Amino acid sequence: MVHTFGVEEEFLVVDRASRHTVARAGAVLKRAAAGVLPRGAALHPELLSSQVEFASGVCTSMTELHEHLLTGRRLLAEAARGEGLAVVSSGTAALSPTDLPVSDGTRFERITTMYAKVLQDYQVSGCHVHIGVPDRDTAVAVINHLSPWMPVLLALSANSPYDSGKDTGYASWRMIQQSRLPGGGLTPWFGSAAAFDEATESLVDWGVLADDTMSFWLARPSPRYPTVEVRVADAAATADEAVLQCALTRGLVRYALAELAAGREARPVDGQRGAAALWSAARHGLDGPGIDVRTGQRADGWGLVKELVDMLDDSAVRDLVDKVTGRGTGVRRQRQAGNPVAAVDELMTAMEER
Repeated sequence: MVHTFGVEEEFLVVDRASRHTVARAGAVLKRAAAGVLPRGAALHPELLSSQVEFASGVCTSMTELHEHLLTGRRLLAEAARGEGLAVVSSGTAALSPTDLPVSDGTRFERITTMYAKVLQDYQVSGCHVHIGVPDRDTAVAVINHLSPWMPVLLALSANSPYDSGKDTGYASWRMIQQSRLPGGGLTPWFGSAAAFDEATESLVDWGVLADDTMSFWLARPSPRYPTVEVRVADAAATADEAVLQCALTRGLVRYALAELAAGREARPVDGQRGAAALWSAARHGLDGPGIDVRTGQRADGWGLVKELVDMLDDSAVRDLVDKVTGRGTGVRRQRQAGNPVAAVDELMTAMEER
């Protein structure tokens, strides 16, 4: 079976002189709209007016996806440069003013009113992966199998140590910010798409979600496409790292489908264990202790990555992981830069990589 896939990347718009995020996403998107996007790709505003999103088209090879992402990044970088700005890919804003306005749109306004202070200056950016599956019931069954590996994907993607000029001490401060929202974390075990929908509708009825197309679980059947949507990763500094997240997720979906075909349903993940594993991944990334969700034992972060790569047995995945290992994860490179200003410079350079 050929699995189609795509990636949505969220970016921050920054001033080249101060390196602070700025409320200029609209100007960047307007200028970028004059460019030529890959077939099926699109540009969108995000929650705050300092954020933009590029969504790839539907792809069937990682080479095709890589080209889509490079094209989107190039268009946004050139558009930003034309406005005297830059676009960077980081899970949080290393440097930022306060009280940036929300993007235009009644839904954005309704969401920020609902969550009040939690979403004020909520400049978090992720890398969202979509993998095609036959139907929504299959998507839910696949997500049950993915849950034990979500903290590993987060740790590998960690790229948000700084927030508003300060080192948070975390590898993924984005995940800590996101955990304050209701219904976040690992997706609970569901036996069907109907059960997933019922739980989501309850959260809407209780007044903690804006509508039934919205949830903060880290994986879900997409409300728009016949896909599994995985939203655990921080925004990837480079296109290679975004492709790696997609390749790993596709491999996990294939593995889950093989397990389901053999009649092996996933076991539910203990909620406390899953939450602890996510926190550990957000705190340390791969440079500290991790937790193996399957066994409940402490585990080396890189050891879990190696086990995942060996399980998927995909040479393209192995090559991409080796590349990240060689140059260091996003959080390590931001911290090695030395300070938030230098970290933004590092991110600006990474955005231009081909």
